[in-house]
Amino acid sequence: QVQLVESGGGLVQTGGSLRLSCAASGRTFSIYVMGWFRQAPGKEREFVAAINWSGGSTYYADSVKGRLTISRDNAKNTVYLQMNSLNVEDTAVYYCAANPRSDYKRLMYTYWGQGTQVTVSS
Repeated sequence: QVQLVESGGGLVQTGGSLRLSCAASGRTFSIYVMGWFRQAPGKEREFVAAINWSGGSTYYADSVKGRLTISRDNAKNTVYLQMNSLNVEDTAVYYCAANPRSDYKRLMYTYWGQGTQVTVSS
């Protein structure tokens, strides 16, 4: 089992920045891909970014390219999501996930965190 705990969410104004963290514990040696997803009120959960745990290759949704950056610190078993130039459309609960059972953009991940709220005010 792998446990994931997100932190770093909060309230920020349009144009501001936040850095989310997701700390993994348990069988962390089994992690091969970690991803970030988000779910806005009344909308489906959507893919944001993913990172290959060993090689560090990264993947992004088109809507966040150039503004959000995913990274990882293997020594700390933590993945980060640096979010810059935030706008109100980025308001959502952000979830981290580990080990997709199919394509990394799909929701079929084995492990999920509890989510952290990000609210962007105009």
